[in-house]
Amino acid sequence: MKKVFIYKNDVPRTVAIADTLVNKLMISGVDITEEIGDADLIICVGGDGTLLNLMQNHEFPTVPVAGINTGHLGFFQEIAPEKIDEFIKTYISGDLTVQPYNIAKADIKFEDGGEIAYRALNEFVIRGQGTHPVHLNISINTSFIERFSGDGIIISTPAGSTAYNYSLGGALVDPRLNLLQVAPMAPMNNTAYRSLTSSILLPANDSLIIEPCDEQSSSLSILFDGQDETFSGIKSIELCLSKRKINLVRFGGTTFWDKVKTKFL
Repeated sequence: MKKVFIYKNDVPRTVAIADTLVNKLMISGVDITEEIGDADLIICVGGDGTLLNLMQNHEFPTVPVAGINTGHLGFFQEIAPEKIDEFIKTYISGDLTVQPYNIAKADIKFEDGGEIAYRALNEFVIRGQGTHPVHLNISINTSFIERFSGDGIIISTPAGSTAYNYSLGGALVDPRLNLLQVAPMAPMNNTAYRSLTSSILLPANDSLIIEPCDEQSSSLSILFDGQDETFSGIKSIELCLSKRKINLVRFGGTTFWDKVKTKFL
């Protein structure tokens, strides 16, 4: 028997659509499980933010995830509520199309020897606290690249290239490509400071190493998929593509560039 795990936000419209979905699935002979590890499909009902919360709260499950959009943009959540019957029929027949997506990983090391790691589907944003600029030594693998000065930097996956990265003027990247994009946030470029003013692309096996230049810059705000944490005493941050990938259900025959045209142009 097919088993589905339902994840939703608490917006009344979402709850109503999720209840309808559950009823239709049960009528179709699908079991609704409360354990995400028992499911062969996760259905996320909500907006793109709901899907990001699902990933963070359940440690980026590799079980295929189908998104029913009750939000606004719906870049990940591409199944419209009125297409639920068609979606269930496709699921029952075993004809769903699944696309793997890269996620990014950040390993944070502290001066006291402590370490912590995070993952993100869209991006990591690393910036200083308050209104002060941050000064960071940037290296790619073992090669020093620049001393960055500015508001901060954003490191995005191809999936995240359409989010915060895009608003900063970064490139849109097809999710079939295995790379990270690094974009500066308000870089300082004058006679006192020299920083790259455009984004750079890193291949799948490369790592970006960030080291604070001074004590003030060792206290950083780190955002990952919209969640914000503040740390002090940071020694270094290493960012790379994770070996783990998630799998999103593609429905309706649209390509990445079809969605770009529909959502942004």
